[in-house]
Amino acid sequence: MERKYFIDNLRWMAILLLFPFHASQIWSGGEYSGFYIWSHTNIVLYLFSTAVYPWYMTLLFVIAGISCRYSLQIRTNRQFIVERIKKLLVPFLFGLLVFVPVMTYIAEVFFNGYTGSYFQQYVLFFTKETDLTGYHGGFTPAHLWFLLYLFIISLTAVLIVLLQKKYFHRFKADNLPYFCIVFLFVPEWICQYILNIGGKSLGQFLILFLFGYYILSEESILEKLQRYRFVNLILFIASGCLYTYLYCLENVRNIFMDGLYIFYGWTGIITLLGIGRSKLNFHNRFSDYLTRASFPVYIIHMPILVVAGFFILRLPIGVAGQISLIVLISFAATFLLYEIVKRIPVLRFFLGIVKKRL
Repeated sequence: MERKYFIDNLRWMAILLLFPFHASQIWSGGEYSGFYIWSHTNIVLYLFSTAVYPWYMTLLFVIAGISCRYSLQIRTNRQFIVERIKKLLVPFLFGLLVFVPVMTYIAEVFFNGYTGSYFQQYVLFFTKETDLTGYHGGFTPAHLWFLLYLFIISLTAVLIVLLQKKYFHRFKADNLPYFCIVFLFVPEWICQYILNIGGKSLGQFLILFLFGYYILSEESILEKLQRYRFVNLILFIASGCLYTYLYCLENVRNIFMDGLYIFYGWTGIITLLGIGRSKLNFHNRFSDYLTRASFPVYIIHMPILVVAGFFILRLPIGVAGQISLIVLISFAATFLLYEIVKRIPVLRFFLGIVKKRL
C-alpha cells in the first residue's frame, strides 16, 4: 500500500499552526472568553484565531479517520486498540498529571493572585469547582481533550466498522457525487449538538472521523477533491470571511451561525485535502521528522507557551514583539524538550513516542 504523504504533511502543518493560534488567544475576545493568561483584545489576532478555529481541529479528526482506514488494513483490531492505548490514553493520563497543572497554576497566579506553592495547587486542581476549561484554575483536560476524544472515537469506530462489515458488508462511498460531498456539512451540523461538552462535540468529531474512514479515504473521492479544489477554495474563503466578520465584528450568535461555522470548517477540510493531494504528496527528512514529532509536540507545546506568555507579557515591546517572541520561544523550547524526552525510554513511553512511523 502506497503511503499518502500529504496526509502526514497536513497533520504536522496543522499542529505547527497551534503555536500562533494559541499565542493569539492571549489577545482574543475578552478576559473571560477563555485562555490561561490574557492581555487585551487585539482585533487582528481575534480575527485570526476566529478564522482558524472552525477547521484546524476538525481536520485532525478527519485525518485520524483516514489514517484509521489505512491502519486497519495492515493491523488487527486488537493491535489497533493496543496501539491507541499507548499513543493516546497513556499520554493523556500522563499529561493530565504532569503538564496540565502547569497551566492551571499560571492561571491561578495570573487571574486569582494565588500565592501558594506549585504543589499545593494540585489540591485546587482536583477539588476546586470548575467549568472544565481551567482558564481560571481548577481541573481541566486542557488541550489534551483531543487525545481523550480521539481515543473514545477510535474505539467506537472499531465497533461501528465491525458491525458494518457484518451487516452492510457491501457498503461503499467511492461514487459519491461532488455536490453530495459538499453537503456532508449538514449531518455534521446536526451531530454538533450531540454530546457537546464545553463546545467540543463528541457527535461532531465522531462523524468527521467516520467521514474520513468511509468517504475521504477513497481514492476516487480524493481525486474529486483535487479536481474541484479551486471551487472548494472559493467556498472556503467566502464562508470564512462571512463567518469571521459576523462572529467578531457583529457579535452574531444563533443557529444560522452554527451552520455557517460547520460549513466553513467542512469546506476548509475538503479544500486542504484537495490542495494537499495536489501539492503536498512528498516526503523528505524534514517532513518525516515532523511527522514523527507531531503528537508529542502537540502534548508538550501548551504549558511551555503559557509559561512563556506569562513572562513575556511583562516586556514593553508591543503586541507584535510579544506574540513573535512567545511563538519563537515556545517553538524552540518545545522541540528542544522533545529531543530530550525521546531519548529517555520511560518518557518516550509516557508521551506515546514510537520508533516507527505509524
